Amino acid sequence: MALRRRSLLVASPVVLSRPAWAQAYPSRPVRILEGYGAGGAPDIIARLIGKWLSERLGASGRIATDAVAKSAPDGYTLLLVLNNNTVDAAIKEKLPYDFVRDIAPVAGIYRQPLVMEVHPSVPAKTVAEFIALAKERPGKINLASAGVGTGTHISAEMFQIQAGVSLFHVPYRGVQALAGVVAGQADIYFGVVASSLPQIKAGKVRALAVTTATRSPVLPDVPAMNEFLPGYEFSAWYALGAPKGTPAPAVERLNKEVNAALADPAFAQQLTELGGIPLGGSPGDLGKLFVSDTDKIAKVIKAANITIE
Repeated sequence: MALRRRSLLVASPVVLSRPAWAQAYPSRPVRILEGYGAGGAPDIIARLIGKWLSERLGASGRIATDAVAKSAPDGYTLLLVLNNNTVDAAIKEKLPYDFVRDIAPVAGIYRQPLVMEVHPSVPAKTVAEFIALAKERPGKINLASAGVGTGTHISAEMFQIQAGVSLFHVPYRGVQALAGVVAGQADIYFGVVASSLPQIKAGKVRALAVTTATRSPVLPDVPAMNEFLPGYEFSAWYALGAPKGTPAPAVERLNKEVNAALADPAFAQQLTELGGIPLGGSPGDLGKLFVSDTDKIAKVIKAANITIE
């Protein structure tokens, strides 16, 4: 099975072009790069935080799809980092960079659950009922994902390992996975809350659980997976990173302003409406998340024997 490479895997940094540091930072435009296309959650998050930083730093923000690896570590080119970067690092395909080593953590922005959702024809109203059903039908329940090695796949593999069940994996191309479940071509999908919410509200899919440690504010009646499988946790998260060697004053200023954004009620509400919660924290906290997520996902990949051809 082939893992489709993402267009901006070469970098997950927040880079800044180096001025004379005697000058106040920033002294020219700061770019935020995201490589996942217009209109999706990464684009929305990048634009929200970009607008905030533009207003606070006095620098014009713009979304770009350049390779951040080519940028100087000076504080003027920032990359929107996703948990997908830790998935790629864990899979250990030959990459032109080492994510944990080469990307300097700047600030956490947002954490969002995935939601375990099934087609209405599936005769299971709870996670416990679904596990019982899957054990009765090993390998016969179709699991949709947005592709091999994506978060939608890894989270489902974590579920299978902890629940002791075996599902038949059907990888789709990106958002087509949700459409496949809605159409009844697949039975179950671990989808991002923001994109799944309209289908859940319309009754086209049934939500059984969210994958974060706590319930989602936009799905308060849907239990967290660890209420059934203690210790289970998987989330989609977004952060800012920078190339290794980005000056500490730039990192500290950016971290301060991102955390100010997350503390602002109006800004935080925009994130909540997308289905998750603000992340925040120090660069050190984010660096620990880079490492812990990579290690956790690497264990799942090994246990599930996920390979790339």
